[in-house]
Amino acid sequence: MTQTPALVIRPAQPADAAACARIYGHYVRESVATFETVAPSPAQMSQRMAEAARRHLWLVACRGDDVLGYACAHAFGERQAFDWTCETSVYVDIDAQAGGIGRALMTELIDGLTTLGQRRAVARIEASNVGSVRLHERLGFRSAGTLERVGFKHGAWRDLVLLQLDLAADGVDLESAPV
Repeated sequence: MTQTPALVIRPAQPADAAACARIYGHYVRESVATFETVAPSPAQMSQRMAEAARRHLWLVACRGDDVLGYACAHAFGERQAFDWTCETSVYVDIDAQAGGIGRALMTELIDGLTTLGQRRAVARIEASNVGSVRLHERLGFRSAGTLERVGFKHGAWRDLVLLQLDLAADGVDLESAPV
């Protein structure tokens, strides 16, 4: 009997860019989980990873040498007033779904973002992606509304469900936070 290596969640490294691009590329081409319509190259994914790591996080889930998914956060908006709010994403290899990888990644991401001093995490999820909405709700995200028919992909208008999670309680001294 062969033992399956343990799942390891760690910060992404430049060498992970090709695997992350492959995982994400499936969702770009085959689903409405993202509104992006052209899959980024490994070089473009590497650039995104580096940008996210400057102020937020990019994590990968691995078994042995295989990257099975990733979760990341990036700025919610360009204006300085948004510095305490981030947007999160999680993608799991289509062949590794329903194994708890997304939950494990998001749990680590949330913990890391809290440590970094982020105050709110926001997720924008295409309304028919019920599995992702449920995952986020189980992790404590709550509904912040729906944006109707804001994206057009695969021949139809798509709605976005907005969810948010409080990472820091009111009264936190934002002046001394490590962000």
